Amino acid sequence: MRTVVKFGGSSLASADQFKKVGEIIAKDPARRFVVPSAPGKRFDTDTKVTDMLYGCYHAAEQGEDFGDLLKSIKERYYEIIRGLALELSLEQEFAEIRDNFKNRIGVEYAASRGEFLNGKIMAAYLGYPFVDAAEIIVFTEEGNLDIEKTDIRMKERLSGMDSAVVPGFYGAQEDGTVRTFSRGGSDITGSLVARAIRADMYENWTDVSGFLVADPRIVKNPETIETITYRELRELSYMGATVLHEEAIFPVRKEGIPINIRNTNRPDDRGTLIVESTCRKPRYTITGIAGKKGFCSINIEKSMMNSEIGFGRKVLQVFEDQGISFEHIPSGIDTMTVYVHQDDFVDHEQQVIAGIHRLVQPDYVEMEADLALIAVVGRGMKSTRGTAGRIFSALAHANVNVKMIDQGSSELNIIIGVENRDFEAAVKAIYDIFVTAAV
Repeated sequence: MRTVVKFGGSSLASADQFKKVGEIIAKDPARRFVVPSAPGKRFDTDTKVTDMLYGCYHAAEQGEDFGDLLKSIKERYYEIIRGLALELSLEQEFAEIRDNFKNRIGVEYAASRGEFLNGKIMAAYLGYPFVDAAEIIVFTEEGNLDIEKTDIRMKERLSGMDSAVVPGFYGAQEDGTVRTFSRGGSDITGSLVARAIRADMYENWTDVSGFLVADPRIVKNPETIETITYRELRELSYMGATVLHEEAIFPVRKEGIPINIRNTNRPDDRGTLIVESTCRKPRYTITGIAGKKGFCSINIEKSMMNSEIGFGRKVLQVFEDQGISFEHIPSGIDTMTVYVHQDDFVDHEQQVIAGIHRLVQPDYVEMEADLALIAVVGRGMKSTRGTAGRIFSALAHANVNVKMIDQGSSELNIIIGVENRDFEAAVKAIYDIFVTAAV
């Protein structure tokens, strides 16, 4: 067994957190490849090291004295080193950082030093070899990940190694220029390492015990999802559920490697297992609920539109010409409704209406704003009768008016449109009927 373990910033914010991580790694001998993030917040009013580095580099760019700012960053790391009783000096690394900041080497280089330095500490603490991500993660000159070159380089470097610490979040162009991922980059690094070494498991350790069935800001103490498929995760992530960076899924999915989301502060919790497919029956009919506010609908009516060849294409052409992507298109014999992000649409609404009239000569066009979309996702829905009926019943009891319902042929999810003001009540009602009532 070979397991890649990635630890988020909150898991490595202090020496005490490092010790928890050390215990987690020592508990399973398969955990031999470690991807650390930069130190996060130690307490609510604290500042993440990455943000401190941004501030320090900004001062350097402005020609200001950044010595005190860099000194405070150094102290954060030496506080961890002292707490772990390590004989480790980072003086050479900080001297190089100071010189590169003076030379204004680049903000992405500055941001990457948080993971780089934490990787040095982690390698010393575990006694594992340190492998600089800049040497094995390849970016193009445009700043995009070259996933195939990265995979080749990683396999060459990591083959034959029994263990390694690879800092997350960054890599480099062929000329050595450091580049960073847009966000959640350590998740992506862990996934790339897991693919390269053909890991049996990719464990992503953070400060939550996996994915929750619903947003805890809406539903009090929601249940944890035990097992979720990549397809279900894709649907929920798109509609706003966030724990794992979406781009971190694809490298491991290609190799069939499962991902386990775990909680550093509650290591005995099983967390959420993300898999390609599974025979495990879901605990509830639904796997999860997620949604977003801020949509509007454009309802187009025209008698016998269903027999007019190219009608839908022409309508969507109008939106494309204005640079607007659509979310959902429920339709009937004489009606077609297009749901779009309201912020993207509002400045182009009159051009869209004029374009629709010009291309398809509708009988009527009507718009409605301030709508929310809710995705009810679950592989168990396919084999369960009456799922849509239970959703409508729950929403009716909560006095929520349904504006739209859309179900794909996969029967994996049902999309429901409601008014923004009914969003929270709708999520609670759906959770209660499928989860609370089933407990």
